Amino acid sequence: MLTTNLHRTFLYLKNLTFPPKPYQYPSPFSPHFCTNTSDSTTFAVSYLINNFGFSPQSASKHCSTYHLSFKTAQKPDSVITFFRTNGFSNSQLRDIIAKLPGLLSCNPSIRVLPKFQFLLSKGASNSDIVNLVSKNPRILSTSVENHIVPTYELLYRFLQSDMDIIASAIRYPALLCDHRVPHNITILVENGVADSSIAKLLRRNSWVLLKCEMLNLVEELKNLGFNPSKTTFGVALEAKLTVNKTLWKEKVDAFKKWGWSDEDAHEAFRKKPHCMLVSINKINLVMSFWVNQLGWDALALAKGPSVLSNSLEKSIIPRASVVQFLLKKGLRKKDASLTCPFVVSEQVFLDTCIKRFKEETSYLLKLYEEKLSLAQTRDKTGMS
Repeated sequence: MLTTNLHRTFLYLKNLTFPPKPYQYPSPFSPHFCTNTSDSTTFAVSYLINNFGFSPQSASKHCSTYHLSFKTAQKPDSVITFFRTNGFSNSQLRDIIAKLPGLLSCNPSIRVLPKFQFLLSKGASNSDIVNLVSKNPRILSTSVENHIVPTYELLYRFLQSDMDIIASAIRYPALLCDHRVPHNITILVENGVADSSIAKLLRRNSWVLLKCEMLNLVEELKNLGFNPSKTTFGVALEAKLTVNKTLWKEKVDAFKKWGWSDEDAHEAFRKKPHCMLVSINKINLVMSFWVNQLGWDALALAKGPSVLSNSLEKSIIPRASVVQFLLKKGLRKKDASLTCPFVVSEQVFLDTCIKRFKEETSYLLKLYEEKLSLAQTRDKTGMS
């Protein structure tokens, strides 16, 4: 159902014709405005200066670049009234016009209103629309029928939620109006990337769908042995798209500082691509604890890189205390995988590393819970 603001807009536009009747509305930005001039370009420049605070140079450049010209204030004032009626503030309007000055010459009932109607029909609120348009006015230059609707329907295939699509569009305003989004999604689909992987990419980092090198990255990952239908492909793609080459090298160097080789880092990425999404600080913290405090081999983490994605305080340290005790007591084989206890589920860990040792269960459970409790206390108090 249309909101009260939009209903008022309908009534406003219903009585509005272009060119409009003699102007009856005061400018929303200043109580008076200069009289009409025969030079439409000069008038438009003055309008931008007097109503939006543009400098003469900036106003002239905008009018020249966007071929902005009008001889009276009637049409631009009607556009401003439309936006004001729908909740846009003075500062938001100035930013919108600075990015899309051609709006001042448009018929809002034809160019703008259909976008608002479509978004409202999908559950967006007036404030959602104001937020989205303010961040990226370019959506108002995009065809509803030829681009916005098809793109929305494509996104819905993966997100299955109007609320999620609107939220993603607000976070990444180009999502609904940039041609690269449907183009890149099509590339992923045609290469067999699972819908679930695309959905995760949309929820976590929709902006990566604006990248131009999507096809090359997909081919690169396939050459590395990643299967597009597997979940790991989506994670690897996210890592490649979000970690630039400089940061990628810095992360590899961080691993090498702890004894890994380039091949170790590459193999770890192939096994568990999450490891390249871990921050350098987190890499060093986990490695320092693993090597310096536990005295374990850093190369074990190259073979089981999933550990790096776990919380140091809430998972690695509590479980390490149990594993250390088991090794000390000879209850765990020395050649057993060091990383396995850190990557299994909570229930499996309890069953295999605590409950199976009947005589030690009470002590191990107390030891484990003390470490967990300490982590929770630190979390509540904001301690690192």
